[in-house]
Amino acid sequence: MNPFAQAGTRCALSVNVNKVALLRNTRHLGIPSVLRAAEQCLLAGAQGITVHPRPDARHVRARDVDDLAGFLKDWPQAEFNIEGNPTQNLMDFVRKHRPHQVTFVPDAEDQFTSDHGWTLPQDAARLKPLIREAQDLGVRVSLFMDPDPAAMAAVAELGADRIELYTETFASAYATPGGDAVLAGFKATAEAALKLGLGINAGHDLNRDNLAAFLRAVPGVKEVSIGHALIADALELGYAETVKAYLRAIAAA
Repeated sequence: MNPFAQAGTRCALSVNVNKVALLRNTRHLGIPSVLRAAEQCLLAGAQGITVHPRPDARHVRARDVDDLAGFLKDWPQAEFNIEGNPTQNLMDFVRKHRPHQVTFVPDAEDQFTSDHGWTLPQDAARLKPLIREAQDLGVRVSLFMDPDPAAMAAVAELGADRIELYTETFASAYATPGGDAVLAGFKATAEAALKLGLGINAGHDLNRDNLAAFLRAVPGVKEVSIGHALIADALELGYAETVKAYLRAIAAA
């Protein structure tokens, strides 16, 4: 069990380093370094590292997951979160490395980026044994879900530990006339999840501008996983200053 999952009530920041690997993969020079990025983010105060090893290896590759698993043994206070579709290549990584958390995401193999959550109860039959297997390995399971309060009972029935709220609709509506209504849906979903004993994570298109507003409105968020916006900011600010800026946004909430 990773320590930060038990410590305090402040939302934790897990940095998704996929986009570092994406840039590295355009050449054969080994730079920028995924391990160096992870180290710099953790040194700056991030509480975890996330990777999404897709079957086509267009971002992080199997070797990156292996390297990060080894590297994080020297960071016992940090969480390792591996996300992906458990019906593709994800479970091989779970069985090999037993990360602190696995996030099940319903991506197709050729999908551009994650763009929807699981559909329950339709997906329940194939998810249930995989959830059980991961938990038997000591791995916490989070399901990537759209903001739908009615679906939370089905998540709880499956035995998942957490949900990760897919936040793209919030990000798209942020600071628009319809933004409050969209945010209310996330709040209602979180409240429904909490009543059922589910933990709450969130991710996708959260950034320095909208993160604090989301966390103020949505109760009980334990962890945000942020990649694209954070790495884009780091190109201008550097890893350390960027992580500190996101941690300030979390503290402001």
